[in-house]
Amino acid sequence: MIFSHHFLSVRHQSQGNLEQILERARGFEKQARAGSDHPINSILATLFYEPSTRTRLSFETAMHRLGGRVIGFADARTSSVAKGESLADTFRMLSHYADIAVMRHPREGSARAAAAYATIPVINGGDGGHEHPTQTMLDLYTIQSERGHIAGLNVILCGDLLYGRTAHSLAWALLLMGANIICVSPHGLEMPSHVMHLLHERFGKFPAVEYDLTAAIADADVLYVTRIQKERFLSDEEYFAAKGSYTIDTELMSHARSNLVLMHPLPRVDEITVEVDQDPRAAYFRQAFYGIPVRMALLDMLLKGEIKLPTEVGYVIREERCPNEMCVSRSELYLPPEFEPLAEKPDTYRCIYCDHEVEEKREEWEVVEEKA
Repeated sequence: MIFSHHFLSVRHQSQGNLEQILERARGFEKQARAGSDHPINSILATLFYEPSTRTRLSFETAMHRLGGRVIGFADARTSSVAKGESLADTFRMLSHYADIAVMRHPREGSARAAAAYATIPVINGGDGGHEHPTQTMLDLYTIQSERGHIAGLNVILCGDLLYGRTAHSLAWALLLMGANIICVSPHGLEMPSHVMHLLHERFGKFPAVEYDLTAAIADADVLYVTRIQKERFLSDEEYFAAKGSYTIDTELMSHARSNLVLMHPLPRVDEITVEVDQDPRAAYFRQAFYGIPVRMALLDMLLKGEIKLPTEVGYVIREERCPNEMCVSRSELYLPPEFEPLAEKPDTYRCIYCDHEVEEKREEWEVVEEKA
């Protein structure tokens, strides 16, 4: 598969790519508030199979600010998906109607699957509990805007790190940009092992792990809070057992530095009290605005073909599908079950869609030739 003109994962990006996007977003910030004097003649399709407020509306606002137009749906039940249409057919059809697309979907790896059949750029607006790369870009932009730089900062990722896709993408990008990360979560909701292995594989170290937020916050430059992801839990009992594990209130903030940046991808439930909204360190509503110039930059650069990625080759295929029940390959059965062999872990393979790792003997697999 070749993904040279899509934006599916921060792991596909170089540090130079991330810095280029942030620089372009800086140039769009004024226009994000006022609109475009030089409209583009392009159509954005927004396909949201899951609920969204900020991601969908900020992408639509970004396209309107650029002078383009928007089509799409905010409820898959109003589309042919309700009739059983596959992702492949949806994106083959959509490629004739729009110039670029952004999709949110409950299945992990869904954006990658869609990109394999689209002839237009596809942007991952969140694929289940897997990744949320455009949120990561606005998070980086927020930190850069609030602190002036990213490298060397101590960033706490706090909350539901197991299902919180924003933290999965952000952890990779922060390490790539030279920051230090500390993972703080309730027991049982730690960063997934496959994410930790990916980070160790690329950066040669595991993020620090802490359970006492009060102790960790004293040395933090950024506190990034995520809600407990109710929609990802298999039962209400599990959700309510984790809910309320951490609460950011004025008492906790009294232990933090005066220049701490408090962030949240929103929506919040009860993990940040409303009293904290008045604290000048609370950046989450400014963070929400920053999504507009960042997404303007992404749309502009993708439409102009300015984001280039390496060709991906060397995958293997097997008869059994990924064991992750939420992997897109478990629902879109026409997708070949492809896996990446891990050089540092013999007889272990990583699903190319959802990153789930599988152990199996190499001789049982068939090598897949490079695909165009």
